[in-house]
Amino acid sequence: MTKILVKGTHGPEDPTRATLIFASAKAAKDLGHDVTVFLTNDAVFLIKDSIAGTLIGVGLEPLKTYFNALVEAKVPIYL
Repeated sequence: MTKILVKGTHGPEDPTRATLIFASAKAAKDLGHDVTVFLTNDAVFLIKDSIAGTLIGVGLEPLKTYFNALVEAKVPIYL
C-alpha cells in the first residue's frame, strides 16, 4: 500500500480546485492507498460546514460528498 499526502492550498475562491483536493484523496483511498490530507492557506476554510456544503467543482460532485467519504474512511485531515 502506497502512502499518499494530498496537499491543498485552494479555498472557496476556486471551487473546482478546492473540490479536487478531496476528490483526488477519495480516489486514492478507494484504490487502497494510505491517504493523508494536509490543508494550508485558504484551503483551511473548506472544513467549515457552511462552506463545504456550498462548493461544487466543474464536472464534480459537491465537495461535501468527498469530505464526508474521507471522514467516514478515517482519513486524517490536518490544518
